[in-house]
Amino acid sequence: MSDYPSRVYIAEMGARDGLQNEPLVGTQAKISLINALSQSGLTHIEAGAFVSPKRVPQMADSARVFQHIERKTGVTYSALTPNIQGYNDAMAVNAEQVSIFTSASEGFCQSNIHCSISESLERFIPVMEQAKLDGIKVRGYLSCVIDCPYDGATSPQQVAHIAKKLFDLGCYEISLGDTIGTGTPIRIGRMLDAVLNVIPRHQVAVHFHNTWGQALVNVHQALTMGISTVDSSVAGLGGCPYAPGASGNVATEDVLYLCQGLGIETGVDLEVVTKAGWDICREINKAPQSNVSLALSAQTKKSR
Repeated sequence: MSDYPSRVYIAEMGARDGLQNEPLVGTQAKISLINALSQSGLTHIEAGAFVSPKRVPQMADSARVFQHIERKTGVTYSALTPNIQGYNDAMAVNAEQVSIFTSASEGFCQSNIHCSISESLERFIPVMEQAKLDGIKVRGYLSCVIDCPYDGATSPQQVAHIAKKLFDLGCYEISLGDTIGTGTPIRIGRMLDAVLNVIPRHQVAVHFHNTWGQALVNVHQALTMGISTVDSSVAGLGGCPYAPGASGNVATEDVLYLCQGLGIETGVDLEVVTKAGWDICREINKAPQSNVSLALSAQTKKSR
């Protein structure tokens, strides 16, 4: 029997995870995207990342983005921060929440942040301590929860072990990332079973990439297990610079349409999100990677 949540919360990744794997996008285009998404009913938008501009040049303008977006009451504008310097930079431009990130695989951790998993967790301690003093909530990302491009399959027990460490550090929510998009519903179910043995269900989120076309069915699997927070990216934008072959995130439009069909509330306007997706895709000269967006576009052309 399925145990769908009555409401699903979308953590919108488009402006950060979506654009970090695209050619450089103008600051104003990012601001316009975030402003448009802010009008859709979304309550969590990751607006940028305070990381090394040498390693992720696409995020080098995150401070300017935060300074110039039109903030809407009820929307949390968060930032990815790998260390205390990134945290301080985010606080300087009034990020309302931050995220830290590590991997369930040693190979990806070494490639992505040049340290071991245990060393990455040590780096987060000053961030967590300062965030607690500042009253800032911290979200934890865990990459490669299914497979690693360097180490192969990741065991569900390993995922649960590292997820619990992030939780014990003080992260209010753990986002579980199928970074290279190789997960299938059975494997997602086994991984979630392990994690839900050590972390409360309402503090677990899922973050699926669509490399093998399984992201949406994997979201559905998570929903049947009562997961109520889904990371997604407008127009299916995204990928990871340090995960060879990884494609974009599951499209926000497709997740919204799925939830509508299941009778699950989201509070998000599908048409507003779809238009925002079309606009940013025109800016970067790329077709939306969203079945819903493409279907609506075809209907619009037929009606003309």
